Amino acid sequence: MSDYLTKSGLSVHHLLVDFVEKEALPGLSITADQFWSGFAGLVATHAPTNARLLAKRDDLQSKIDDWHHKYGPVANNPQGYEFFLKDIGYLVPEPQDFTIETTDLDPEISSLCGPQLVVPVSNARYALNAANARWGSLYDALYGTDIIGREGDLAPGKGYNAARGAAVVARAAQFLDEAFPLATGSHSDVIGYHLVNIDGVRHLQVDTAAGRTGLRDPSSFVGFAGTEENGEIVLRHNGLHVVLIIDPKSQIGSAHKAGLSDVVVEAALTTIQDCEDSVAAVDAEDKVGVYRNWLGLMTGTLEDTFEKGGQTITRKLKADRTYKDTNGQPLVLKGRSLLLVRNVGHLMTTDAVLLDGKPIGEGLMDAAVTALCAMHDEGNNSRTGSIYVVKPKMHGPEEVAFACAIFASVEGFLGLKPNTIKIGIMDEERRTSANLKAAIHEARSRVFFINTGFLDRTGDEIHTSMEAGAVLRKDEIKSERWISSYEDRNVLIGLACGFSGKAQIGKGMWARPDDMAAMMDAKIGHPNAGANTAWVPSPTAATLHALHYHQVDVFAAQARRHNQAVPPLSDLFSMPVQVPYSLSRDEITRELENNAQGILGYVVRWVQQGVGCSKVPDINNVGLMEDRATCRISSQAVANWLRHGLVSRDEVTSVFERMAKVVDEQNEGDPIYRPMAENYQSVAFQAALDLALKGVDQPSGYTEPILHAARRKVKARDAK
Repeated sequence: MSDYLTKSGLSVHHLLVDFVEKEALPGLSITADQFWSGFAGLVATHAPTNARLLAKRDDLQSKIDDWHHKYGPVANNPQGYEFFLKDIGYLVPEPQDFTIETTDLDPEISSLCGPQLVVPVSNARYALNAANARWGSLYDALYGTDIIGREGDLAPGKGYNAARGAAVVARAAQFLDEAFPLATGSHSDVIGYHLVNIDGVRHLQVDTAAGRTGLRDPSSFVGFAGTEENGEIVLRHNGLHVVLIIDPKSQIGSAHKAGLSDVVVEAALTTIQDCEDSVAAVDAEDKVGVYRNWLGLMTGTLEDTFEKGGQTITRKLKADRTYKDTNGQPLVLKGRSLLLVRNVGHLMTTDAVLLDGKPIGEGLMDAAVTALCAMHDEGNNSRTGSIYVVKPKMHGPEEVAFACAIFASVEGFLGLKPNTIKIGIMDEERRTSANLKAAIHEARSRVFFINTGFLDRTGDEIHTSMEAGAVLRKDEIKSERWISSYEDRNVLIGLACGFSGKAQIGKGMWARPDDMAAMMDAKIGHPNAGANTAWVPSPTAATLHALHYHQVDVFAAQARRHNQAVPPLSDLFSMPVQVPYSLSRDEITRELENNAQGILGYVVRWVQQGVGCSKVPDINNVGLMEDRATCRISSQAVANWLRHGLVSRDEVTSVFERMAKVVDEQNEGDPIYRPMAENYQSVAFQAALDLALKGVDQPSGYTEPILHAARRKVKARDAK
């Protein structure tokens, strides 16, 4: 029996047919015939354009390679380089000033600023944790991280450490003093929080040893629940809510003079449920698993049961939080993040659907099926009826326009109102960065965010300029002028296009999930720069990063930056090449080892276990959040040095073999891990090595083609 069924001229894997017809369509007004007919039309209409755009990428890259062969690095002739890019159509004319026209955006996108999570939707537990991270315990986040020192009396230990707990309470009081200062005194001195009813209106009054006082801004108190002895007090600042939990009978509350047992902060306002970089979905079975979880999030029925601490736990989506406002009327606050979905880019194909026996563009399938699933949202996610699709790895305005055309076609055959599907533009490829205003203009009726991605952006920079010369070491690249130019251009162009108060301007990920003290020192720079949101690696990190949006009024920061000069393209194209012979052999070897270990540590889990994103120990055993973007920059860096003779093929192979032993040791505690050093011909090791040895030839330096092929080999072998 064939695995495929014929649907409107397409050959569709039976697993996808069953999912669409038995799970995604029931409850909607669309029939199976309507869906498959519309989907077939989508593929027929847009597949040729998809192929043409990918061919254009290759053609432009070939011409850029030729330019570098003739003239060397950009620094040799920066003005000539810009003229050349215009001549070949890499740079397009910038449009006249305009303002984006997107409508029906939820307040989490348009008027609220706060952290954003990115999570593999293929993992139900992680997907639920992220969706539920709209609210987080500040006490837990402080107690469990290095925000509170871990030396001496503050060491966490196995049981509850009262000294550490007291330090947590003191730090939380400091936050309350910053965001909700009292008219007199400090929250650290409070001995009682009271609600007083005056003519039917509740007021918050606060007792300290010095007497009764209140909030400096009484309007910050917006609601309450329960009783004074065991209740909740709702405060609001910069649009974000904070809930004081009063419970003097609890372990924590009993030690607090006012019975304050916790401070719960509104944290991850938005979450990207990811079908792309953080997942390893290589066939129909994997894709259906991804779509099934996204559907469950939209219907509100997704659950996951797992063992933790010897107990069986079932995780579900949290309900909205209900309170009364100061007038005693119902006050309902959303219980979970606004969920966005990241589709794959334009490059990859999928054999879940065949046209004339050939795989179709995976992005076409993602657009149709994720939108179909999102139609089950009846206001529990988007209160405006919008569908938020993040679109990654687009090269320039023409590809942004193509994505918008795809979404318009999907809206047509699903019967959705035009521009229901919003687009988030990932500014992570150089051709998009260089033409960002034109890219936004193409999506002006449906764009809801722009976001920078340093790692993918750096990977594309290395690949685009592969023939210019040897690239700098990764740590050196981070301090280069082109990076700050890239980040500034993203904010300033977004502001010039009218994003403030309408759409999100975002910043990238903090990659060290165990290093929260450093995150708090560094990541306040994102709202200060005018970013509405920034990516964090965990719900705990979201809770902590939320404090920054109380410290910084993002809209004031945007107003301050609104008319600043946009850095010129000469800055954006300014990454230098390595000065010949400037590095010692030891320095070269250390950098090669660092890259090889990172590639191997990520790829082995991807290929062996289908884990698309995880905390991977680096060469110094520091846990880093790794996904395909981090792998792309490391593999392109090695490929570049190999191309320019800083390292040899034999040296790369030798270092990879040596680092395989390191990665094996780091994974000794994983019972299903298969060591690579025992078999250098293993699929996982060879895939990791190929990313470096064949990196020059990979389209735009992407890792997906090699990783997908390797994972499919392992799945086929394990199925026997």
